[in-house]
Amino acid sequence: MNDTIVVLLSIPGLRRQDVPRMPRLSALARGGDQAALAPSFPAVTCPVQMNMTTGTLPREHGVVANGFYWRERREVEMWTAWNDVVQAPQIWDVLARERPGTKSAAWFGLLSKGCGADYVCTPAPIHNPDGSESLWCYTKPTELYGELRDTLDHFPLHHFWGPLANIASSEWIASSAVHAARKFQPSFFYIYLPHLDYAAQRNGPDSAESLAALGQLDEVLGRLFDGLGEAYAPAAPLWLVASEYTIGPVRHTSFPNRVLREAGLLKVKEADGRELLDFTGSDAWALVDHQFSHVFVRDAQPKVIAQVAQLLADTPGIAEVLVGDERARYDLDHERSGEVIAISRPDSWQAYYWWLDDSRAPAFARTVDIHQKPGYDPLEMFFDPVVGGVPLDVSLCKGSHGAPARDDAQRGVIVASEPGVLPGGTVADFDTAPLVLRQFGI
Repeated sequence: MNDTIVVLLSIPGLRRQDVPRMPRLSALARGGDQAALAPSFPAVTCPVQMNMTTGTLPREHGVVANGFYWRERREVEMWTAWNDVVQAPQIWDVLARERPGTKSAAWFGLLSKGCGADYVCTPAPIHNPDGSESLWCYTKPTELYGELRDTLDHFPLHHFWGPLANIASSEWIASSAVHAARKFQPSFFYIYLPHLDYAAQRNGPDSAESLAALGQLDEVLGRLFDGLGEAYAPAAPLWLVASEYTIGPVRHTSFPNRVLREAGLLKVKEADGRELLDFTGSDAWALVDHQFSHVFVRDAQPKVIAQVAQLLADTPGIAEVLVGDERARYDLDHERSGEVIAISRPDSWQAYYWWLDDSRAPAFARTVDIHQKPGYDPLEMFFDPVVGGVPLDVSLCKGSHGAPARDDAQRGVIVASEPGVLPGGTVADFDTAPLVLRQFGI
């Protein structure tokens, strides 16, 4: 086993003021370092995780949102992409190249299927012909999931996302990581723990539910610290605990696709009395993702681009609109980006809805269906007993993220278990990869 051991925990929603409320994390911080961590825009899961693990920004790694619109196929891909969409080497790739024999593990990070880490575990449910799902995870080695299932039972996917999302998913992730550490002892271990995402979006970041979630996660962190400490003994890992982004309170929602539809730019097609977005027939439509959206304009028509930019600039809740070279302001000048990018105010978020009458909403709008929806839907964390599914009342969502971090409230925290590891001042998310590699002399 390599003498250097680094464990990087990626925790969405963790704020600097949360650390004192978490005894095990506070104890770790007291013995080491702590600094503000600034997420880059867009401050959402996939781009930030790629910033953290590649040390680059979307211009280079190509992950411009939580989903992709493949123009040549006129298809949206949400949450299912494999690692080959990442266009920059990640930490495990650099370690394998520069320090042959150094083993890495990637645990539940997004876009990790097929990545270069030696050991991998990430959700990969089997989609059955009848529309149902069978619980499963993609693992490397392949047989590892069967071993984890026999030891821990199936990964509780229904607690990872949806109205039943809770601490059980992070508990399983931590327990499986301890199992892997005991068996494989990777020198670098990346672990994603999602729990703080749920209550902060459902109830608001300062709600009683969010404060309770801090205690729940801290208990899991304690078991993880102890379990990995025992697995690596007598060596001691360097722990880096980094928040991906913070979640702010929201009180307003904008609907870019409805704006485009009312202007005659977005077209729908009917199926069984419901309205589906017509990607082929639309001049413009928006892939919506928390507090921003990529608007894709057919054939990049200049007049349509200008029209879209003006429409969205005039839309309540939209703070900034980027067109063409302006996208470079946030390193989003990549071919996968929309021709127009609309950014929300910190207190507003964007919904993907294009229908004007809820009775015409597509069937998947009322279900937890993260793959069919061409955008992120926080309402999937709620259940409406009247309709027996996901509600369409956007006022239920009390927290969001994604907008550029312009003040301390939008910056997270990074904690190191040893002093002298973190640089002075604020750490950017893309500083994380070089920080890890520096521990290995790279």
